[in-house]
Amino acid sequence: MLEGLKEGDSVAVNGVCLTVTSLSRSAFYADVMPETLRKTNLHQLKAGEMVNLERALTADGRLGGHFVSGHIDGTGEILSKKQEGNAVVVHVAAPGELMRYVIEKGSIAVDGISLTAIDVRDSSFAVSLIPHTAKLTTLGFKGRGDTVNLEADLLGKYIEKFIAAMAKGKEPSEKGEGITYSFLSEKGFF
Repeated sequence: MLEGLKEGDSVAVNGVCLTVTSLSRSAFYADVMPETLRKTNLHQLKAGEMVNLERALTADGRLGGHFVSGHIDGTGEILSKKQEGNAVVVHVAAPGELMRYVIEKGSIAVDGISLTAIDVRDSSFAVSLIPHTAKLTTLGFKGRGDTVNLEADLLGKYIEKFIAAMAKGKEPSEKGEGITYSFLSEKGFF
């Protein structure tokens, strides 16, 4: 984990993007601001507690999951966990403002783990963990009532903002070229 890591690099801790401020032989250090503590579960961590760690993607790296920025949208609470064949199904309650981005078979990051949402409801969703994920991440060890960091799919948030701007009459360009609200409406998207 620490090999090649340097001051200024980003490391996700339970999905929260933190900047390395200093290093020792066996640890890295990062500052955590009040906004991060308000929006994440980092304030609940205790010394020695297991966390998910992930280095930032390099430009020449493979993308093995969905786009995860480490900018947490909010927290959720584990409602239940149950074994289903070789998998563990975890149900998570999430705030409504985040649930609008959660779609069946869509991407969601839970404590920084890129997962596929299943059983999406108004105020909760489920994810199914393969044995490898359950064994090597915090989600396999957490239980009912535990808080998890949630990050919705980045592309969905950008698309929502783009469409909202178009609905207010703001065209993608001054000439009205490209995809416009009128174009999408004519094609049956609204």
